Amino acid sequence: MMNQDLLRTLPSVDEVVRQPWMQDVIRCAGRSLAVRAVQHAIAGRRAALMAHDASRTDTAGSAGELDRTDVMAALAQLSAASLRPLINATGIIVHTNLGRAPLCEDALQAVVRTARGYSNLEFDIEQGARGHRSAHIADCVRRLCGAEAAFAVNNNAAAVLLCLSALAHGRDVIVSRGELVEIGGSFRIPDIMQQSGARLVEVGTTNRTHVRDYRRAISENSALIFKAHTSNYRIVGFTAGVALTELVALGREHGVPVVYDMGSGCMAGAGIDALRDEPTVQDALAAGVDLVMFSADKLLGGPQAGLLAGRRACVETLENHPLARALRLDKMTLAALEQTLRMYVYTPERLGELPVVRMLRAAPEDVRRRARSFVRRLKAAFPGCSAQAVPDVSQVGGGACPLRDLPTWAVELDPGEMGAPELERRLRRGSPAVVARIKNDRILLDLRTVSPGETALLFQAVRAALAS
Repeated sequence: MMNQDLLRTLPSVDEVVRQPWMQDVIRCAGRSLAVRAVQHAIAGRRAALMAHDASRTDTAGSAGELDRTDVMAALAQLSAASLRPLINATGIIVHTNLGRAPLCEDALQAVVRTARGYSNLEFDIEQGARGHRSAHIADCVRRLCGAEAAFAVNNNAAAVLLCLSALAHGRDVIVSRGELVEIGGSFRIPDIMQQSGARLVEVGTTNRTHVRDYRRAISENSALIFKAHTSNYRIVGFTAGVALTELVALGREHGVPVVYDMGSGCMAGAGIDALRDEPTVQDALAAGVDLVMFSADKLLGGPQAGLLAGRRACVETLENHPLARALRLDKMTLAALEQTLRMYVYTPERLGELPVVRMLRAAPEDVRRRARSFVRRLKAAFPGCSAQAVPDVSQVGGGACPLRDLPTWAVELDPGEMGAPELERRLRRGSPAVVARIKNDRILLDLRTVSPGETALLFQAVRAALAS
C-alpha cells in the first residue's frame, strides 16, 4: 500500500476520542489535554508514514490500532515540563547549552526561602524606607574583589551594554582589533557598541597592538579605553599586547577611564590549578582598572548575572541609567548570587561545595575510581556489555581556557550493532535525559561532570538505554 493510501487510513481525532478506553484518559487528564495527546499521537503516526518508517507502518493505522499506549505516550510527552533537569556527561564543566553553573545547596535553599513569601528586596529594614536591591550583593562583591562599589544585572552581555550606554553614548571607545570578540549567540563587541550609541575606534592589528596605537587614538571625544579578555580563543605566534598597568597609566594621563570585560570572571583564591594562567578580577582592579565586568554563572559558580565592580563614580552612573531597571536581577537570582558570594567572602574553605569548583578541582585519579566502579556495576547487570574506563580530557567550557584540557577518565560504551548514534539518542531521550559524547563510534560518559548524587540515575538511564 502506498504511503498516501496509508495516510488515508489514519483515524480522525473524533474517532479516537470516542473509543471507550479514552474516557478514562479524559477523566484523568482533562478533555483539553487528552484531545491534544490524540492529535500528537496521530501526528507522530503520520510523520512515521511520511518518513517510510517500516517499524511503525507495517499495519494500516485505524481507530482500533491507535491504542491507549500511543495516546498515553503522547500524553506523557505533553505533560512533561519543557525545561527539565538532565545529566551532563560531556565533560564540559561550564556547558552553555546545559545551563552553565549548577548551584550549590546554600544557594538553592536561599532561592526557596526567598521565593516562598515576601522579602526585603527593596526595603531597608533598619530605616523602614525604600532600599536598593543591589545592596544585597554589593558589599560581598566589594570585599571579594577590592572594589569601591558594585552592581549586578542579568548577564555579562547586559553589563557590557549598560557600561557602554551609560559611560560612552555618542562618544569614542578605543579597542584593540585583536579584542573585538564574538561569543555564543552572535554577541559581538562591535554590534554592542553600535547598539549602545558609542563609536568604535579600532587600534592596532589582529595580532599586534602597542601602547602607541592607543595613544594616537585618544582625542577630546574619547570616553573609554575598552579591554576584552579573549577568553574563548588565543592568538599565538608573532603577537604583542599592552599590559593592563600600561593601559591604566595611559588612561590616567589623559583622563580616560579603562574598562575591562573579563567574560568568565576568574576569582583569586579558589585553589583551581586549571585556572592558574587566567587573569583574575582582583588583579585587574588592583592594577587600577576603573570598571570590570564579568559573568556570575561561569567560573564563579553562581546564577546567571553580570557583575560590574570598580570606582564608585562609574558604578553610580550605571545605577542611575534608565537601562539599569530593564536589566536588573529578580529576587530569586539575587538570593542565589548573595549566598554564592558569601561563600567566597566568609567561608572560602567551603568553596568545594560549589559544583563548578568541585568539578574543576577533581583529581583524575578520583574520576578514574568512579568510572571503574561504574563499569563494574554495569557489567554485573549486563554480563555481555562492552564497557571500560578510558583516559580522556574534560574542558572548562563557558568560553574559558580554550587551550586547557583537564585529564579525566570516562566510561566508554561499545554499542555494537545498535550503533553509537542510536545509543546516544536513547540516552538523550531517556528519563532522565543524558547528554553524552560520541568518539570513534563509542559513547563516552565523563563522570567529572556527573555529580556523585547523579551516579545512580546515570546507571539507571544507561541500563534502560541498553535494555530497550
